[in-house]
Amino acid sequence: MRVFTYQKAASPAEAAAAAVHTPGARFIAGGTNLLDLMKLDIETPAHLIDVNGLALDKVEATQDGGLRIGALVRNTALAAHATVRRDYAVLSRALLAGASAQLRNKATTAGNLLQRTRCPYFYDTNQACNKRVPGSGCSAIGGFSRPLAILGGSEACIATHPSDMAVAMRVLDAAIDTVRPDGSARSIPIADFYRLPGNTPHVETVLQPGELITSVTLPRPAGGTHVYRKVRDRASYAFALVSVAAIILPDGTGKLALGGVAPQPWRIAGAEQALAAGAAAVSERLLAGARPTADNAFKVTLARRTIAAVMAQAQAKKG
Repeated sequence: MRVFTYQKAASPAEAAAAAVHTPGARFIAGGTNLLDLMKLDIETPAHLIDVNGLALDKVEATQDGGLRIGALVRNTALAAHATVRRDYAVLSRALLAGASAQLRNKATTAGNLLQRTRCPYFYDTNQACNKRVPGSGCSAIGGFSRPLAILGGSEACIATHPSDMAVAMRVLDAAIDTVRPDGSARSIPIADFYRLPGNTPHVETVLQPGELITSVTLPRPAGGTHVYRKVRDRASYAFALVSVAAIILPDGTGKLALGGVAPQPWRIAGAEQALAAGAAAVSERLLAGARPTADNAFKVTLARRTIAAVMAQAQAKKG
């Protein structure tokens, strides 16, 4: 691990200002991803800004009937929160599927959204990776690509986003609340938060330099049946090959997002408009434009079958 300096921030605005004025600064909370990447010399921050003392660890109702989740709320606490379990069950289920109890006890809401890809070439510093070293190339293209993206990739990167929680947040139409270095706040719909790789796969979100996530806001509960299904190589905690988050309403309408198949949670409005037509129609629209490799072509079939299973499960619960 390289030498770095450290400070404990006293306020969100101070943390954001320090980050933008200190070259090579990174925020740290639970550290479940960042510390691993520092040990592997993938992340090499010159300065760490500890945000754990910023009182961003509460789950509170909003005036319009939604829910505001502090950036520092730990995954364990969020999954167990009574309101989340009752009104946003897809989120609770995704969190419980996402990691071991030990990791959930440390991992934060903001950190979960910002975790880096688990592409094997990103983690191997002997291999070319545009996400790790911009312009170096992508060893995954033409290499081992079984766990990687079939949707949303580019000629520069086919990595997937690893978060289960983010897939549930996408289907819940969450908004990411932030503070910028000048002290101003903004709210970013999660639909606009993640960037596809294009030619700049190292730029993963629309966050500006120094911008700090302070909370995530969920709208009023949608009701309906909530399902989260994750398919992985082993039953103990592993990253998704395919996951499906769905909210199916009594009238047959609803919302659906995929994980494990793209650089961001994958949701297409046109697919949801086809819910009444059945799983095959939904899959056709949701997977349109898929570009699998020989290694991961099975993900297309796996996604179709998982979507069908989720819709059948929701129908059975409704009945």
